[in-house]
Amino acid sequence: MNRLDRFENFRFVGFRKNMKFYDCDDVEQFEKLSALTNSVDYIKLNLIQSFSPDNIDEAKNRGFKPA
Repeated sequence: MNRLDRFENFRFVGFRKNMKFYDCDDVEQFEKLSALTNSVDYIKLNLIQSFSPDNIDEAKNRGFKPA
């Protein structure tokens, strides 16, 4: 199970720059998210978002689309 630092307890993580959410339990999606966050610290820029409840419906409710 892969997770970003500071988001270890969240399966679905949104990237505000492209308004897509990623499933951290899916290896391919996590690799895409990691590639996006490697060059710039988007966590410090407040461009990474978690959802509560941590599910697809809540991510979509907040305007994010699947990656």
